[in-house]
Amino acid sequence: MTSQQDDNQTAADDYQTYGEIVWGQFKKYRISYWSLYGVAALFVLAMVSPVLAMNIPFYLYVPEGVGPETLQGTSYPWFVALFDQNFFDSGVDIFFNFLLFFLPFAFLTWFVTNKVGNPAEADPSDPPIGFFAGVGILLAAFFVVVVLLNGLLSKEVALALVGIGITAVVVRAATEKTDERGRRRLFIALATVVGTIGFAIIYYHGFRQPFVDYQALVELDDGVRAIFPPIEYSYRDVNLLATSEPPSWQHWLGTDAIGRDVFTRILYGTRISLTIGVVAVGIYATIGIILGSLAGYFGGRVDALILRLIEIMMCFPVIFLLLTIAGFIEEASVFHIMLIIGLTGWTGIARLVRGEFLRLRNQDFVQAAVALGFNEMRIIFRHVMPNAIQPVYVAATFGIAGAILIEATLAFLGVGPPDIPSWGQILTAGRSTQNMTMILASGFAIFLVISLLNLIGEGLRDATDPKLRK
Repeated sequence: MTSQQDDNQTAADDYQTYGEIVWGQFKKYRISYWSLYGVAALFVLAMVSPVLAMNIPFYLYVPEGVGPETLQGTSYPWFVALFDQNFFDSGVDIFFNFLLFFLPFAFLTWFVTNKVGNPAEADPSDPPIGFFAGVGILLAAFFVVVVLLNGLLSKEVALALVGIGITAVVVRAATEKTDERGRRRLFIALATVVGTIGFAIIYYHGFRQPFVDYQALVELDDGVRAIFPPIEYSYRDVNLLATSEPPSWQHWLGTDAIGRDVFTRILYGTRISLTIGVVAVGIYATIGIILGSLAGYFGGRVDALILRLIEIMMCFPVIFLLLTIAGFIEEASVFHIMLIIGLTGWTGIARLVRGEFLRLRNQDFVQAAVALGFNEMRIIFRHVMPNAIQPVYVAATFGIAGAILIEATLAFLGVGPPDIPSWGQILTAGRSTQNMTMILASGFAIFLVISLLNLIGEGLRDATDPKLRK
């Protein structure tokens, strides 16, 4: 009897989900594996850009009688400027600045909850001390942010954050006896909800403050003390006395035609390019999955109608279609570019999902679901979809690289706001002014990211295909 229990326990310990199997295979492709870390490093670099380059100090002390009265004393203007929509007028920047605060606190909460408060030898019936401690840290961090931002968030917002934290405690405590995988999924879901609500509150609050030239203030008097980021430039700083300068210790990649620091713009351009790729692919993957699943499952007239729509979309040259859609928009913003790419790139995903549904719809598990009387939407999205979506991951990885390249192409053709620091816009500005530093720097950044994403896509394709696994 004991031997049978041991065998069952061993089998349970050896069980792996499909995702764990694919990840184990993916790690065998070393170039693809390290390319994934390379993309993660670029994401972290995009997130911490204000820490590296910004013309606003972390810490400022202005003695009495010097400068504006509102700035006298000790202040931390860098924290406030992160959510100042006069300074960061793009929602992409506000989002990454929010992640700069939220992700470290979320990881700290996860660590305290699962590693410190709930060690492996702990009794499952014990109170979830670790979780309460973790949520306490998260709430305390939010209050610290409220204090540092000096009135950016109102009392109502602070109370809303406390309510979210209390809800998280109740939900987590009610599900304390779930397994590790269930706890991980629940934590990710709660963190996503809390993060989304927090970002929405901050973004729609629309905080704005008057412009202050802190560098001139520091030069005004010797008694003024300030600590700036390592690079004291913003990607929007214009200096007409230092236009088209070559690379130097002061400007690592020189300046553009209106005196903006090229390195800072390349650094912040990481945010724009990565976001365009991810959001655009998210839009067209969603459209493609829905249409492809409906075509593959129902067949007949539904399939024929969706196939004709796919064929019509594929008949138009992509660039001309993108330019035509962009022509109806007076001032195309970053979000318009994401939407344009997303609305025109879904055909490949739809065909992949349709093919998988045609293969799976007559399988025994689908017929069993039909026999049990489940409705069609539940069969499509809960039974067939999880088994048909694997090729989408590979296509989406290649699609992110393609979306970044399409954005650069649109910028080269003059579509999109010329002042945003996207790599495509920097490349276009370098071409128009014959600035080889700008051309090479932005071109190399595009080449690097696309190469990394393509390597990840190839590794993921081989890991998900049993015939190509090592």
